[in-house]
Amino acid sequence: MMFIVFIGCGMLGVVTSHLVADRALPPLPVYGHLTTYELIDQQGTRLTQAQLAGNVWIVDCMLTRCAGQCPMMSHQMQQLQQVFQSVPGVRLLSISVDPSHDTPEALRAYAQQYSAQVERWTFATGTRSAIDRLVREELHLGLAEGTSAAEPITHSTRLILIDAHGQVRGYYEATDPSAVQRLIRDARRLGNTVRSS
Repeated sequence: MMFIVFIGCGMLGVVTSHLVADRALPPLPVYGHLTTYELIDQQGTRLTQAQLAGNVWIVDCMLTRCAGQCPMMSHQMQQLQQVFQSVPGVRLLSISVDPSHDTPEALRAYAQQYSAQVERWTFATGTRSAIDRLVREELHLGLAEGTSAAEPITHSTRLILIDAHGQVRGYYEATDPSAVQRLIRDARRLGNTVRSS
């Protein structure tokens, strides 16, 4: 059985929903495992790896004062929020890489711009050292000082898929519609695994 899923303005994806079809696909690779870290979400609440366990997470990096790639990525995350609206166990996490500027209040205001549902889409930041370690060493993404006011910090435009055990299971270019479709398929697969376990 197949479901047709519409994303945003005309992006069309066909996503298999049956567990038998999922099992026929090769297992997703494991690129790494998130260890102990501590973030603060847009509500000012402490957020740790243990609290994220048990759900599948789609993760991106962003900063609220970015006028370049971040709005595009946040729009993509907004579309994903709609796709997974009724799918339990799949959530979104946007990590700010600009902790000196992005307070919980700034993150909360930014989240409202994209109609982020707090129970579905979390925005978080942390200390500079914690963010650097998480992004560079555990998510294995690039991060550097920017050269313009539009992009004061440069970061990867890839979306990351994390399973319910904190393992990195995939990287997907947010600007590539076919990669986003693979992300949707893979997140559903991992979500099915959580619900059937």
